[in-house]
Amino acid sequence: MEFKRSTCNILFLRLKEPRRFIQVLTGPRQTGKTTLVRQVMAQLDTPVHYASADEPPIAGGQWLEEQWELGRLKIQPGKEGILVLDEVQKITHWSEGVKRLWDEDTAREIPLKVVLLGSARLHIQTGLTESLAGRFEIIPVSHWSFDEMRKAFGWTLEQYIYFGGYPGSASLVADCQRWSRYIIESLIETTISRDILLMTRVDKPALLRRLFQLGCDYSGQILSYQKMLGQLQDVGNTTTLAHYLDLLSSAGMLTGLMKFSQRRVRQRSSSPKFCVLNTALITAQSPLSLAEAQQDRNFWGRLVESAIGAHLLNSVVGTNIEVFYWRERGMEVDFILWDGKKSVAIEVKSGRRKEVLAGMEAFSDHFHPHRKLLVGGQGMPLEEFLLNSPLRWMQD
Repeated sequence: MEFKRSTCNILFLRLKEPRRFIQVLTGPRQTGKTTLVRQVMAQLDTPVHYASADEPPIAGGQWLEEQWELGRLKIQPGKEGILVLDEVQKITHWSEGVKRLWDEDTAREIPLKVVLLGSARLHIQTGLTESLAGRFEIIPVSHWSFDEMRKAFGWTLEQYIYFGGYPGSASLVADCQRWSRYIIESLIETTISRDILLMTRVDKPALLRRLFQLGCDYSGQILSYQKMLGQLQDVGNTTTLAHYLDLLSSAGMLTGLMKFSQRRVRQRSSSPKFCVLNTALITAQSPLSLAEAQQDRNFWGRLVESAIGAHLLNSVVGTNIEVFYWRERGMEVDFILWDGKKSVAIEVKSGRRKEVLAGMEAFSDHFHPHRKLLVGGQGMPLEEFLLNSPLRWMQD
């Protein structure tokens, strides 16, 4: 099985180049980062040392130096070596240590190339920009698409909408209860406790957990921060909620889309539209089986819209394209793609909505989008939409 073919090719080509940059693969847990790197290493005729910071109880500066030296020892006369450090964010002061060792190798002309992997994107990005400016390139790894899950596991459209894009869970779907426990215990709980709470200061961890649950329950819906506070029964402030939502988004779990406006100030002040980044986060916590979910028209419609939102958000990672929603005077468009110059308006016909597309017409009159897409119903088949990259819809 080949994981993330395009990402494998990017990493392979960059490691074959004579230039030395630290290659940083970052993305949610269980999206195949480690497997991807191992497959690339198997194709390279280069000695590799792999180490994971998840293994020692506390990975500090001494551990980093030891692993770096083992990487240097892999170098043979006239050849390069490659050092792969997994879960790099677990290493205490990792960015400062990597900078010092990288600069030492550069000064001494030691031909060691370095690949860093991590699942806490916000923490890694902070370390990169603070200490490693000019020394790294990021290769984002997102949740798996329908096309990838179909090719790897033979999944149908309905399976993808329900079970989402976690490749590690594919072997468990025959036992729905076991699959649900895996998603909840190994992915949801591990991500929240280890990638967010352990790595970032969170004054109200219970509030963050409740916000995640609320976001799953309302995925595909717009909810003001004031209404969130009422639902969460918390006396906190909207700034705290916005920060916690950013943390959940950086961990690849849940995001809040902003309202489309060509003015940034209006975007930031808008009520967010919840969207999970993997539909498994919804269904694993639901008592409904795949068959029961399909029979529940409202629930299935919410899953379909969430699957499209996740597809858009995961596909544009690492590009200049942003995803928004639009609503004005009761009229709404589900998703807006925007590259700073032109927009694409996308409306989802999930079975929950009327056929009249007043929102699309109003948006078109005001913003003149590059393209208007209706997905589902009498529009583009859902399967066709999910098999194509959103970048295609931005092209002329």
